[in-house]
Amino acid sequence: MDFTFTEEQQAAAEAARGVFADVVPDSVPSPALTRGAVAEGFDRALWSRLAEADLLSLLLGAEHGGAGLDAVALCLVLRESTKALARVPLLESCAAAAALQAYGDPELTSGLLAATGRGEVVLTVAAHGRTGHDPAERAVTARRDGAQGWVLDGVQTAVPWAFDADHVLVPAHTDGDRAVLALVPRGHPGTALAEQISTTGERLGELRLESARLADRCVVEADGAWEWLRELLATGTCALALGLGERVLRMTAEYTGRREQFGHPLATFQAVAVQAADRYIDLRAMEVTLWQAAWRFGSGAPGALPLRGDVAVAKIWAAEGVRRVVQTAQHLHGGFGADVDYPLHRYHAWAKHLELSLGPAAAHEEALGELLAAHPLSG
Repeated sequence: MDFTFTEEQQAAAEAARGVFADVVPDSVPSPALTRGAVAEGFDRALWSRLAEADLLSLLLGAEHGGAGLDAVALCLVLRESTKALARVPLLESCAAAAALQAYGDPELTSGLLAATGRGEVVLTVAAHGRTGHDPAERAVTARRDGAQGWVLDGVQTAVPWAFDADHVLVPAHTDGDRAVLALVPRGHPGTALAEQISTTGERLGELRLESARLADRCVVEADGAWEWLRELLATGTCALALGLGERVLRMTAEYTGRREQFGHPLATFQAVAVQAADRYIDLRAMEVTLWQAAWRFGSGAPGALPLRGDVAVAKIWAAEGVRRVVQTAQHLHGGFGADVDYPLHRYHAWAKHLELSLGPAAAHEEALGELLAAHPLSG
């Protein structure tokens, strides 16, 4: 097996490191001290730099001005983004664009995807359902309205960047119990947004659809489109968790290396070293399960279980691993970890958000159990 990244994938990661090098995690007020959102919108200046570096069009084909790379390349870029707590809809916009490219009507995607890759159009996805725990496609109904249109009704909660995105890709279910994807413009008639605040302090939106009418071309009916997008979002969330965990462990190593007790650096104490080593093992498990899921997603390679099994394993490790990493970091930093003038508390808040995004570990353990029951592994 060859576990090395391709030159194109490495180039994407290197470009991302260059773009995110100047991003400061403390660029907005602390969520611990702010009532409401920490900022009105995302970092537009950073978004422009990502577009200039061609990092918003990684998954798009050449016909849309993209590089035609795969999920591994996107995950490498996402991994770099959370090391700096980059406040941009990178995962949501890239994943939505990729889904529209793979399954959308050419009449819909013509021009839209190229503009998305240039950063001129921002996409997001309503992936959390009505409560954040139920299947997202069950939260909205989509019914035919004649031969040329659809009517949508329902509620999607915690839609990231909903007040900033130009379009929201909304999963819904039909009378025939099929999942479809509807591209809903911001401010579309029959829609309303209510503000919600994430643990990160970012502004989310509760999206309500009441007899919202859409043209036929705006609804993706292709089989498997929502499932494909859901797995890409979950895999990308694992990459975000990995990058955050790696940065937090490095912060902890630097702190315990210079902080002294009884005349010796904290890092030289066995109890400290053992805890840090355990978290390093967590990160390596998060990494290997992430790349397994991303590789299968991009290559379509067969496995003992369907792709969803590899994604579930990666999300279980990402959710539990990132939680353990930030908790240990807080413990080893002592009271300094709670100081709002030091960025660790921000990473802790982001970690909690990523742990629960698209389902906590328990939800994916249940899904994995169902897959194992349906696809028993041969001895």
